[in-house]
Amino acid sequence: MPQAVRTIADGRSRRRGRRAAVVAMLAAAVVVVFAVSLMIGETFYPPAEVLRVLSGQTVPGASFTVGDLRLPRATLAVLAGFAFGAAGVTFQGMLRNPLASPDIIGISAGASAAAVVGIVLFALDTVAVSLLALVGALVTAAAIFLLAHRGGFAGTRLILIGVGVAAMLDSVITYALSRAASWDLQAAMRWLTGSLNAADWTAIAPLAIASVILVPALLSQSRALDTLRLGDDTAAGLGVHPQRTRIVALVTAVALLAFATSAAGPIAFVAFMSGPIAARLVGPSRALPAASGLVGALLVMIADLIGQFAFDSRYPVGVVTGVLGAPFLIFLLIRLNRSGASL
Repeated sequence: MPQAVRTIADGRSRRRGRRAAVVAMLAAAVVVVFAVSLMIGETFYPPAEVLRVLSGQTVPGASFTVGDLRLPRATLAVLAGFAFGAAGVTFQGMLRNPLASPDIIGISAGASAAAVVGIVLFALDTVAVSLLALVGALVTAAAIFLLAHRGGFAGTRLILIGVGVAAMLDSVITYALSRAASWDLQAAMRWLTGSLNAADWTAIAPLAIASVILVPALLSQSRALDTLRLGDDTAAGLGVHPQRTRIVALVTAVALLAFATSAAGPIAFVAFMSGPIAARLVGPSRALPAASGLVGALLVMIADLIGQFAFDSRYPVGVVTGVLGAPFLIFLLIRLNRSGASL
């Protein structure tokens, strides 16, 4: 084997090894934080009692607290966080811009606007609001992509159109809130913040089913999306269908994001932060949906624990991720400016 070929093969092997090691460590961290989420609270339950509850045994006190309260909350945190992280990095990678996350380009705003209108104007129940948020995210994504598509997707054009659409939808949200009664206003603000407080198996089931279907579909596009970074002509020469790959990845990512948002609300900045953090951990490898999804799950679980127990008052998870994400956005903008990158 020529030396150059051997060097390239060794480099690829090292990158695959590092990616696998990082994904394994992130998965282990998710399991650890998930276990901690089940154990701690106003009452601490040791691992043995938690395992008994998970195995279906009846444990006085723990069966209700762990099985009915903490377990659905932690499960929703993992599923929603993974969905936000994997969907966010798909947008960022495909549009080649770390600012191209669903938080920034208006898709989350579409879900929020639909949910607030449903709460304030139509007094819909929780299930109906979730379904309306799902439809709102899908319709908004379709509108943004159609407006941005001119013989192909240009990242800059799509981001700018998405920011404009988000601004319009924020106006719709503000108008709806200005007409809300006090009880509707409280419900709408809880939803807009992004919260796990209402976690139950009814809300989790649609997201879990969607994740089982959509996550493997999204992961299966990772290699093809990496190849698209070489350019459409080169990717086509290597057997990748550029347009079909983009459509499948976009539809899958939007659907995953929509289901997560309908279950937990638009938890701020998780989709935005997960990809860059995963890229720092994995290194030059581009196959990031799995690593980014695990980072998203960790961010949501840790932020929820901070919001519940780090302060005198309890705060929704979206408040904590918003506090973390705003400085991260400023840092990223400064770094892009210093590197000479454009939007």
